[in-house]
Amino acid sequence: MKGVILLRRKLDFKLYVITGESYHSSRDMLEVMEAALRGGADIVQLRDKKISKRELLEKARSLRDLTSRYGVPLIINDHPDVALAVNADGVHLGQDDLPLSVARSVLGPHRLIGISTHTIEQARVAERAGADYIGVGPVYPTGTKPGRQAVTTSYVSQAAAEIQIPFVAIGGITTDNAEEVLKAGARRLCAVSAIVGSNDPEGVCRNLLEQITGWKSGSSAEIPAEEREMVVTVNGRQERTKATTMLELAEHYKLADKHIVAELDGDIVPRQSWRETPLRIGASVEFVHFVGGG
Repeated sequence: MKGVILLRRKLDFKLYVITGESYHSSRDMLEVMEAALRGGADIVQLRDKKISKRELLEKARSLRDLTSRYGVPLIINDHPDVALAVNADGVHLGQDDLPLSVARSVLGPHRLIGISTHTIEQARVAERAGADYIGVGPVYPTGTKPGRQAVTTSYVSQAAAEIQIPFVAIGGITTDNAEEVLKAGARRLCAVSAIVGSNDPEGVCRNLLEQITGWKSGSSAEIPAEEREMVVTVNGRQERTKATTMLELAEHYKLADKHIVAELDGDIVPRQSWRETPLRIGASVEFVHFVGGG
């Protein structure tokens, strides 16, 4: 299996770049993708739904040679057979494509399988089925998925709170809105038009990678507390909140001076501990009115 970079079970990446030749018709695909690789793209997907399988195979071979030189995994969209033919590192499948179990039987245990998801339910199914990573999106409206409703950053927060395998936020992401997506909980970003449609793919990649790395290293702590938000479940309902402790959350709902019992993830939190009890993304909180009696 010469050329394949077997990363399964230890998958880690920050910036995922997908080909999109319609965004750079006057420039060669390999020229654009090499610029992205120089800029720090650390996983690449070949996606072209308009050409023949034979043409796709030729492009895959050329891109495999390029990504191998940079030590970067290559993913083929939709086609496990093409992935095998060029010793790519895996495939990416949509909700209406080949079932994951079938793709795994074709590819074997070591190659990567990614799944596009648009709801938390789809993410759960993909994780249980053995996906190596999932795509979460489209976060914003995008020309690569015309007609597909944007999932917004709310789904990003849901995935960050619940999904244990790597997920990558995708769809309409640019250098201008990347921070909003990272703030919602993403630590891996994917872009198409913002990178390959740019006159400077290398520079755009460096910019995005710098933003991602900043959040991964903890620079998010520099954002004022009053600007941070997280998604938590309060009495069975998902809510966005800037509260960071149980007390702040109770105060937000005007419950701090009420006779209530508070639970955090199924455990009762004594009132005297509310101030010191932190909230986390995805936490489940129950406020129950306490009624005394004899």
